[in-house]
Amino acid sequence: MLTYLIRRLLLMIPTLLGITVLVFTVMAASPGGITAQTLAHGMDMKPAERKALEDYYNKRYGLDDPAPVQYLRWLNNVSPIGFTLDENGDFDRFSFSKGSDLGQSFNYGRSVAELIKERLPITLLLNVITIPLIYIIAIIIGVKAATDRGGRFDVASSVTLLGLWSVPTMLAGVLMIGFFANSQHWQWFPTAGLSEREALDMPFLPTGLSFLSVLKVFLGMSFGTVLMVVLARWQQRTARTLVAATIGIILGSWMAMTHPEPLLLNQILLPLIGAALLVLLAWTDFPVFRIGGLGMVGAGLGLLLALKSIDEPLVRGFLLDRIWHLILPVIALSYGSFAFLAKLTRTSILENLQADYARTARAKGVPEKEVLWGHVFRNSLMPLITVSAGLLPGLLAGSIIVESIFSIDGMGKLAIEAVKGRDRELMLSITLISGLLTLIGYLIADFLYTLVDPRVSYE
Repeated sequence: MLTYLIRRLLLMIPTLLGITVLVFTVMAASPGGITAQTLAHGMDMKPAERKALEDYYNKRYGLDDPAPVQYLRWLNNVSPIGFTLDENGDFDRFSFSKGSDLGQSFNYGRSVAELIKERLPITLLLNVITIPLIYIIAIIIGVKAATDRGGRFDVASSVTLLGLWSVPTMLAGVLMIGFFANSQHWQWFPTAGLSEREALDMPFLPTGLSFLSVLKVFLGMSFGTVLMVVLARWQQRTARTLVAATIGIILGSWMAMTHPEPLLLNQILLPLIGAALLVLLAWTDFPVFRIGGLGMVGAGLGLLLALKSIDEPLVRGFLLDRIWHLILPVIALSYGSFAFLAKLTRTSILENLQADYARTARAKGVPEKEVLWGHVFRNSLMPLITVSAGLLPGLLAGSIIVESIFSIDGMGKLAIEAVKGRDRELMLSITLISGLLTLIGYLIADFLYTLVDPRVSYE
């Protein structure tokens, strides 16, 4: 295993070199290339000032050198070992401890390392929240759909997942902002950013409520959750569904009344949509969806009613403000991925349910639940692990769209700004980090194979 690990780490070096060479070549071959003249173009400067700025760019970044020399200069700068540079920017002496320097951004005039240090945690925060959410939802839906092959849940989930996977992220993000962050409709969420400016001065946790108000919130959420869970566990499906439909109509009517423009279409359509959603939750035979979905609805209703009964000013704090800003971006970033993974999980589970070892286990009298989770599910994880290796870079690419739509200052938005501004140092550094994360993802996937399947060995 140690030999395999060392070999894979060594193979990362030429792979990263190939990725950066490709990106550098594309940028150098683009119309106009990257020269001091193109960087200084468009600035309202006198000829002497423009000439001084071009000379600075040429001296600082070696833009007047041939393209291969420019790449080697950048590679020498980012490498922890290499040649040091003298005052004129020429190679001086070889050093094993010169350190790594990602350079200065053309557009920002700041260190690339500082920019990435600011933006990378934001993108990683989105992905740390999104990836577990994607896998939890995908596994639950995929396993249930596979065990209910041809049933109502399988058909309904297949249609829903196909519809979700078909909706482009950019369209979903714009629609969510247009309806749920727009003053013309329901301004429930913020339109941009990850926090309000005032939140930086707020305490971390919510404050401003007395003990009695906090108790009201707790009891409201608890009471609402308990009531809806009791409804979800009600064995009489018809009565359960009728009660859920009534609650859905009330919620839809409340949404219609809170709309700034109470249109007749909203007053008819929204109650029908609310009733349909809660009827689907109450009608399903899948307890996890029924209890979990109705329980969350009850918790939300209890929280809403409790907050309406409180007259004290609430300071939401930095934590709640950040969660409030993250809801729409996380939904936009995750729905397509869990739709794809849920279909993949269903296919993998179905394939293993019909395998010889599963039939042998059933013939020996092993309970179906143990066959599913003890044998079939573990062998079905192999495709999911394979996909997970490319999920992180895929989400980083997807975050470019989401961060642009929601005006989040993360790595995705930084990459777009680097491409637009022909910021070579910044773009190459982002490419290097993205490629490194991708290779690390594949390496982790290889080790997960050995945990899932003992037959896999790298000795």
